[in-house]
Amino acid sequence: MSDLEKVPKFRKVSLQEMEDNLIEYRYRDECAYLLIPLNACRRATGFAPWKCVDLRHAFEKCQYDRYQTRVKAKLAQTLKK
Repeated sequence: MSDLEKVPKFRKVSLQEMEDNLIEYRYRDECAYLLIPLNACRRATGFAPWKCVDLRHAFEKCQYDRYQTRVKAKLAQTLKK
């Protein structure tokens, strides 16, 4: 079982959980539920770039999907005018 399978598909993370896990303010969003286990994996493996790949890609995909959503919303808003 990979590290990614241990993470729920979507879970809202409380501000207290984010503070306890030292999540930076700029990463406190809908993808923080992926960042917490990713950072734990990074610390456990000494930040080796070839480790925690599944979690890293899942986090990056979440960030990209959020970006795409914002772009589509902005485009829709612009086209309404």
